[in-house]
Amino acid sequence: MTETTHPRTRVVVLLGSLRADSYNRRIAERLQAEAPAGVSVEIAPGLADLPFYNEEIDTEDVAAGVRDLRDLVGGADRVLAVTPEYNGTMPAVLNNAIDWLSRPYGAGALTRKPFAVVGATPTQFGGKWSHEDARRSATIAGADVVPDLVLSHSTLDADVFEDAAVFARFVDALVSLVEHRPGAQVAA
Repeated sequence: MTETTHPRTRVVVLLGSLRADSYNRRIAERLQAEAPAGVSVEIAPGLADLPFYNEEIDTEDVAAGVRDLRDLVGGADRVLAVTPEYNGTMPAVLNNAIDWLSRPYGAGALTRKPFAVVGATPTQFGGKWSHEDARRSATIAGADVVPDLVLSHSTLDADVFEDAAVFARFVDALVSLVEHRPGAQVAA
């Protein structure tokens, strides 16, 4: 495998699972550890502590965690949601983060931000619906969603975590694919 270097590319991960040893946290941490030279992968902290989105509290005095998340994502070159599937959709913590990042409408932290979704879930569908819902929500929030990047598993076994090259190739593809997409369009 040829190593690709990406000059100072920041990827922020929105982790949809709150469990300390979840498969999705393990995926996010593995992506972080296997990032190619020049790419930093940072897992956004504190998603569980964000208040539920409410326009009445989205003021100049918004919660510090919301400001921190908006600043972190606003400064990223790519955003990656790593998420399981709960009851056929994305977890509330991920949906809430996207809601906060979508504001102010048309100028939120996700606006024109390259965005992809991956994850694992122990069902036969591998998180298909949660991934579709996260992509749709991010598109409406103004992100430039990358629909054709896949790293999901419906059959979870320890072997997937043993292959470092899988994770390195995925991060490289996320960075490279978006860098080479001509005239990316954002949904109006």
